[in-house]
Amino acid sequence: MMQNEMRERQMAMQIAWSREFLKYFGTFFGIAAISLTAGAIKRKKPAFIFPIVPLGFVLTYQFDLGYGTLLQRMKGEAENILETEKSKLQLPKGIITFESLEKARKEQSKFFIDK
Repeated sequence: MMQNEMRERQMAMQIAWSREFLKYFGTFFGIAAISLTAGAIKRKKPAFIFPIVPLGFVLTYQFDLGYGTLLQRMKGEAENILETEKSKLQLPKGIITFESLEKARKEQSKFFIDK
């Protein structure tokens, strides 16, 4: 229960951070879009508009994370992976056992005793 509470708090902090970042980045994006568009019109060079495209992707992602359905879609995809792609989640050499931990602990203690 405590681990779940910590997870929920971390997720809430991530969403809050995204919403706060969106305010600042949205302002930057607006100023940049207006400036770049004005520069493209004034100098008659449409290349000035191209930086708006990647900045628009960042803005859209942050909006989706803060106010949209990105987290629900990620949760759905994670549930799908857990159900259909279980083999991708297995640890190398299988699950950790008490014997393997003891063996590693003994080898480590021998290493420090020898020094």
